[in-house]
Amino acid sequence: MMYNPQLETFLQVADAGSFNKAAEELFITPPAVIKQITALESSLGLKLFLRSPRGLQLTEAGKSIYRDAQYVIQYCKDSVVRAKNAAEEGDKVIRIGTSPMTPGQFLLDLWPRLHQHCPDIKFQLIPYENTPENAREILKNLGQNIDIVAGPFDQRALEVWQCSALELSREPIRCAMSIYHPLAAKEGLTVEDLHGENVLLIRRGWNHYLDQMRDDLWRDRPQIHIVDFDFFSIHVFNQCENSRDIMMTIDNWKNVHPLLKTVPVNWNYTIPFGLLHSPKHSATVKRFLKAVRTVYEL
Repeated sequence: MMYNPQLETFLQVADAGSFNKAAEELFITPPAVIKQITALESSLGLKLFLRSPRGLQLTEAGKSIYRDAQYVIQYCKDSVVRAKNAAEEGDKVIRIGTSPMTPGQFLLDLWPRLHQHCPDIKFQLIPYENTPENAREILKNLGQNIDIVAGPFDQRALEVWQCSALELSREPIRCAMSIYHPLAAKEGLTVEDLHGENVLLIRRGWNHYLDQMRDDLWRDRPQIHIVDFDFFSIHVFNQCENSRDIMMTIDNWKNVHPLLKTVPVNWNYTIPFGLLHSPKHSATVKRFLKAVRTVYEL
């Protein structure tokens, strides 16, 4: 599948700690292993291994490639399995991308009602790692390995991601904090409760609706200390739990971290939430989206 097969040799060498041991595992000669690693380093323009009396050690670049190579190879292998499954099942499968930030559970909860409108369509959940680069790549290529991703969006994001969306709701902006935070004892917050608090908010430019909220708070609530972060990920949820910080979130993410509590705030800020899909979707995806519209009575 479309990745450099030298990556598997690289992983074997890294795990074995020597060219000879890797060659034994791969049933090829040590010179063949060395040739592949040399070619890989040349194509990447990076030095991946350091030779030492204790054997081979990964460079910092090698450690980075090692982590990514494991994911790339597994993703490509999974892609082959999904393609084979799709070929066996025909064109009646909706492949839903899932990650902590793009949960598919609410669609599964709707499935009994959706099934009444499209009984021949099946769901297939496709997990993926939610990094900025990976998320952009998946959204730009919806319809290839993944058909649907659920999440927040705005019009500018759809243009950048080169995809379309079926809006299902306007999700209220909530606050999440550690269950040990003093404000976690409340069932609802006022804006004044946030005075003097560090509030984690994604960087400007990610979403128009959050940018508008940011501008309002800066103008009207200077007592709130806004702290930028780059991307919604598990790392940010961990940061929130490990500190006294409060994070802007939505109800769809309330189960991402078990030690965070999501609490409503008495403001009217919302963000569009829906199903992201390719502008040129298949007939099956079109039928599925029509069924979702009917169930939601959009």
